[in-house]
Amino acid sequence: MTEKLNITLVKSMIGHPEKHRKVLRGMGLTKMHRTVQLEDTPAIRGMIQKVSHLVRAEEVSDEA
Repeated sequence: MTEKLNITLVKSMIGHPEKHRKVLRGMGLTKMHRTVQLEDTPAIRGMIQKVSHLVRAEEVSDEA
């Protein structure tokens, strides 16, 4: 079973540095209150840490 993360953009990227905007776009988050489901990898965890004040992340177990 692979772990997945539900990541939701809960705060606007307006007024934040371009680096933060690029991280959010890299994760596929472009609009407020949108949720994306991504694999739980160290790279994604690092991206979440960079913009932790803008997103909410929840672990989801993938039961097949």
